Amino acid sequence: MTDTRSDYPFQIHGRPDFSYLTVQIPAGQTLKVEASAMATMDTTLTMKTKMKGGLGRFLTGESLFINEFTAEGGVGEIGIAPGAPGDLEHLHLQGQTVFLQNSAYVASTPNVAVESKWQGMMKGFFSGESLFLIRCSGQGDLWFNTYGAMIEVDVNGGYVVDTGHIVAFTEGLEYHVTKVGGYKSLFLSGEGLVCRFTGQGKVWIQTKKVRPLASWAYPYRPVKNN
Repeated sequence: MTDTRSDYPFQIHGRPDFSYLTVQIPAGQTLKVEASAMATMDTTLTMKTKMKGGLGRFLTGESLFINEFTAEGGVGEIGIAPGAPGDLEHLHLQGQTVFLQNSAYVASTPNVAVESKWQGMMKGFFSGESLFLIRCSGQGDLWFNTYGAMIEVDVNGGYVVDTGHIVAFTEGLEYHVTKVGGYKSLFLSGEGLVCRFTGQGKVWIQTKKVRPLASWAYPYRPVKNN
């Protein structure tokens, strides 16, 4: 599904460990960017902030804040630095829909609709990884990122992914969150919950996840002596 075509000229620097995106926004056009990701921009660009999901979802942590950068004084370049150290992927959507985990969205062109999507209690709360997905659909460019390297997997039938390693997947894949084994395995094996995909489509996974890093770093935290 990866497409080398794009509506806006762009470059991805620093791959695969510390990817950084630069996009040329045509005069009079707009680019949607995840909040706080702008690193540099030309003086021709102006910014406006929008919230996807509404106030109700903001209170439950499901909202997505997006900054819109418009090239009002001629062509403008923006530099985008995602928060997680890892790789970046570009897709040129042509009517397709892709679901992203909540921290993967980086940027998109105006005709790509970006919406937060509630997963439901079993699919969200008990997974322990995220409470909502981001639904991206329409026509245009979409960029998303990972923590660690990114691997694209063709699914034809069934596939199982740890919930913390899911980055994105295409519409048409059915999925549900479940245990690897019994409840004893859930709490003692360290594997947590998995997402079982069925159908035909693509899944993008990341090679790292935050929770094991936090567990590894925990013993080295500063401790105040009483």
